[in-house]
Amino acid sequence: MIVKTLAKSIREYKKSSILSPIFVSCEVILECLMPLVIVWFLDALESEQTIAEGRLMEVILVYGGILIGMAILSLLFGMLSGRFAARASAGFAKNLRKDMYYAIQDYSFANIDRFSTSSLVTRQTTDVTNVQMAYMMIIRVAIRCPLMLIFSLVMSFTVNVTISWIFLALVPVLAGVLVIIIFKTHPIFERVFHKYDNMNRSVREDIKGIRVVKSFVREDFEKKKFEASSEDVRKDFTLAERIMAINGPVMQFCIWLSFLLIFLLAGILTSNAMEAGNASGAVTGGDLTALIMYASQILSAVMQLSMVLVMIIIARTSAERIVAVLKEKSNIVSPENAVTEVADGDIVFDNVSFKYSEKAEKFALSDVNLHIKSGQTIGVLGGTGSSKSTLVNLIPRLYDATEGAVYVGGVNVKDYDLETLRNKVAMVLQKNVLFSGTIKDNLRWGKEDATDDEIRRVCRLACADDFIQSFPDKYDTYIEQGGTNVSGGQKQRLCIARALLKDPKVLILDDSTSAVDTKTDAMIRRSFREEIPNVTKIIIAQRVSSVQEADQIIVMDGGRIDAIGTHEELLESNEIYKEVFYSQNKIGNPAAAAAALAEAESKQTADAAPVSGEAATEGGAANE
Repeated sequence: MIVKTLAKSIREYKKSSILSPIFVSCEVILECLMPLVIVWFLDALESEQTIAEGRLMEVILVYGGILIGMAILSLLFGMLSGRFAARASAGFAKNLRKDMYYAIQDYSFANIDRFSTSSLVTRQTTDVTNVQMAYMMIIRVAIRCPLMLIFSLVMSFTVNVTISWIFLALVPVLAGVLVIIIFKTHPIFERVFHKYDNMNRSVREDIKGIRVVKSFVREDFEKKKFEASSEDVRKDFTLAERIMAINGPVMQFCIWLSFLLIFLLAGILTSNAMEAGNASGAVTGGDLTALIMYASQILSAVMQLSMVLVMIIIARTSAERIVAVLKEKSNIVSPENAVTEVADGDIVFDNVSFKYSEKAEKFALSDVNLHIKSGQTIGVLGGTGSSKSTLVNLIPRLYDATEGAVYVGGVNVKDYDLETLRNKVAMVLQKNVLFSGTIKDNLRWGKEDATDDEIRRVCRLACADDFIQSFPDKYDTYIEQGGTNVSGGQKQRLCIARALLKDPKVLILDDSTSAVDTKTDAMIRRSFREEIPNVTKIIIAQRVSSVQEADQIIVMDGGRIDAIGTHEELLESNEIYKEVFYSQNKIGNPAAAAAALAEAESKQTADAAPVSGEAATEGGAANE
C-alpha cells in the first residue's frame, strides 16, 4: 500500500526510472565479463604457442583493446545510469512535495488539527529527502548489487567450482548480519522522527515568539530546551549508528577471510594436482586473478546492498509519514451538483451541536438555535472558552456541525460549492496573517483582479487608507513575512480590507479590532452601516462598545447561547452581559447602570462623528 501510494508521484519520470536500471544492468554485465577476459588474456600470454610464435605483443594489443573498450562502455553505461537515476529521484521528490502540499491545501481544519505544523514541515523536507535518496539507490544500486552478486557467482563457478563455494558460504553470514541490523534499527528510526518533530516545534516556537523570549529574557531557557530536544535526537541516532557500524567490520572480515580461503584452497588444489600429475587440475594465475576479482565484486555488492537496506530502513519510516499525509482525505468537500450561488446573508442554526473530535466526551457547542436575518449586524460576546469562534467557524464550513444543520441564504452549507460559500462568507480570523509581498498583493487575496479603485475603497471602509498613504511606497509598500513591519492595529485593518474585497454576503470579524483604538473602531463600524448595509455582519468582540450598537447581541457561555437581545435588553436581563459592561465601565453596582448607559451612548455619538484622516491615524497609532 505504501509503495503503491508513493508510486503515483513518479508520473512523468517513469522513463528515467526504467532507463536507469537498464543502463546499470549493462554496466554490471560488462564488469562481470572483464575478469573472464582477463583470464583468457593471462592464459594466452602463458600459452606455449603464443611464446613460440612470438605473438606476445599482438595478444597484449588485442586483449588490451578489448578490455579498454569494455571499460569505456562500462563507464558510459554507469554515467547514463547515474544521470537518469538523479533525474528520476529529484523529479519524484518534486512531485511528492507537490502532492503533499496540494493535499494539505485541501484539508479541512479538522484534518489540519491531526498534524502539528512542525510535523508537516518535517514531512515536506527531511522525510521527502530520505525517500528521494532511497528511491535513487533502489533504481540504481539496489538493481546493481543483486545483479552483480548473481552474475559474479555464476561467472566464478565457470572459473573454478570448488573455490566458488566459499562465496556461497559467506553470503548467508552477511545476509544474517543485515537482517539483525534491520530489525534492531527500524524501531529506533520510527522513534527518532517523532523527536525530530519535537525539535522542529521547539525551533519554530522560539523563532516565532522571539520578541516574547527576549522581552522576558528567556534566551537561556530556550537554549536549554533546544539542547534537550537535540540531545534526544542525537542519542537515538547514535544508538542506530552504533548498531549499523557492526556492518563495516563484518564486511571487511569476510572480504579478507575470503581472500585467505581462496589462496589457501588454490594452493591445496594446485599441490594435489601436481602430486597426481594432473596439470589441468591446478589453479592458474589467470584463474586466481579472476576469483579474487569476483570475490571483491560479490562482497562489495553485499556491502553496497547493506547500505541500500539501511537507507530503506530510514526511508520506510519517512514513507509511512508521507503516506499518512497523502492518504488523509478532507472530511469537508463540495457535493455533487453543488449550489453555486449564495442568495443572501440570511443565517440559521438549527439545533446545532459540535465537538472537535469524535472521541471528545463534551460538545464544544450544544443545542444552538439561531436566526440571523440578512443585513443585520450581530455582536457576539462571552468569556474565554465560551465557543464564540467555534460558532462562526461553522458558517463558512471550516468545520461541519456534529448534529443539526447550518443554513446560509436558505441553503444547508453542506450543499454549497465550498469555493462559492467561502467567497461569500468573508472571515477575518482571530489570528491575523499577512504574507510577504506588497500591500496590494496581500489585499488581492480577496480578489485577484481587483482594480486600484476597488482596493482604495475597501481600505477606506477599513480605515486603512490613511496610514497606507503615509508610507513612502503607499500601496506598493512591502510587507515582511508575518506582517512584522506594521503594527497590530494596521495589520487588523488590512485583513478587514482584504475580506471586504471579496464583496461578501456575510462578513465575520472574529475579535478583529482588538488592537484598534476605540475611535477607529467606531469609524469602521459606522462605515459598515453606511457603505455595506445589505451585508450580514457578525462581530465577535471583548469590548461592549464594539457591539452595543448591533441589532442583536448573542451572549455565549459554556458552548451555549445564554441570551440574545439588544444592548438595553441585555443590560436589564442578563447577568453575564451586565457583569462585563459594569467591569469595563468601572461600575460596581447595578444602580449606576443608567448613568453608565447614558455616558456610553454620549461617547459613542462623539466617536461616530466625522474625524479628519490625520486625527484618525494619530489615534490609531497611539493605541497600536
